[in-house]
Amino acid sequence: MLCATVAVVDRTLSFATTFNFRDVGGYAGHEGRKVRWRRLFRSDSLHRLNGADDEVFAALGVRTVIDLRRPHEVSRDGRVPAYDGLGYRHIHPEHQDWDEVPYEERLGVARYLANRYADLAEQGRAGIASAVGVIADAESAPVVVHCVAGKDRTGVVCALTLSVLGVSDADIAADYALSTAASERFTAWLRAQDRLKREVPQPYFSSPAEAMLLFLAELRERHGSAEGYLLAAGLPKNQIEALRTHLLA
Repeated sequence: MLCATVAVVDRTLSFATTFNFRDVGGYAGHEGRKVRWRRLFRSDSLHRLNGADDEVFAALGVRTVIDLRRPHEVSRDGRVPAYDGLGYRHIHPEHQDWDEVPYEERLGVARYLANRYADLAEQGRAGIASAVGVIADAESAPVVVHCVAGKDRTGVVCALTLSVLGVSDADIAADYALSTAASERFTAWLRAQDRLKREVPQPYFSSPAEAMLLFLAELRERHGSAEGYLLAAGLPKNQIEALRTHLLA
């Protein structure tokens, strides 16, 4: 069940084996209009949802799950369980594997992450535009978008969506940074399950606000805006308008 305090009720939903599930509603967007609650959620992988979580998930009335994981990650772990009325979209924004770009401490976590997000935005632009297009369709909502940890691929897609809605970089970065505490819970669970088989580089479970601020600022330098980036990536203009129509109160 949902936690008791207002801030947590508004933002975070509690599941037994999913650790980064939250609502991205409530932020101020264009002309002060708020992003609508219970229309767009972000999460870590949903394949672990089990009997204890079924009632909480079903109560959200989710119509569409967007799974951003690589094909081998889906094959390895499985996908979200089937629920009545739930549509599933596997959209993989192709990009370089992080293991091919070793983390160097001299670079710092925020800079390393911002670089990886820039790579994702350029290499995976078709997949990102496709995912935002699904979010823009009011008939798809409520939507959950997820990857493995729910902070990187999911973080970029949600950041671009919120930016198009007029949410400030500061609010977007603050929302992104909430994934750090979730990653700590996820890591603790992995250790308890004896599933951490190697030392994981620090950026893999970190989400400092500075990383998202760097990414958004540099994306704007290259493309003018999140909207400009998505249009160049192939998202039709009418889907930009649709996104604002159904996600802004």
